[in-house]
Amino acid sequence: QVQLVESGGGLVQAGGSLRLSCAASGRILGIDYMGWFRQPPGKEREFVAGILRYATRPHYTDSVKGRFAISRDNAKNTMYLQMTSLKPEDTAVYYCAASQRPDYCSAPECYAYWGQGTQITVSS
Repeated sequence: QVQLVESGGGLVQAGGSLRLSCAASGRILGIDYMGWFRQPPGKEREFVAGILRYATRPHYTDSVKGRFAISRDNAKNTMYLQMTSLKPEDTAVYYCAASQRPDYCSAPECYAYWGQGTQITVSS
């Protein structure tokens, strides 16, 4: 089993920044791809960003390109999401997720492990 714990959510004004962290523990050696998802109020969960273990090429959904940056510190078993220029439409519960697949996948079904989620609210 793999446990994921997110931190760093909160309330921020539009244009502000936040950094999310996702600490992984347990049987993490089999985890190659990790990602961030979000679920806005009343909507389905959507892929935000993802990264392989050795961070060769991160992936982003179009709406966050140029504003969000995903990174991964394998020594600390922690993944980050640096979010800048936040917009009200970024308001959502953000989840980190871990996949045993060795490649990019934006579908939630690809991810076997999920964190509990952290709320981000961006006020206008």
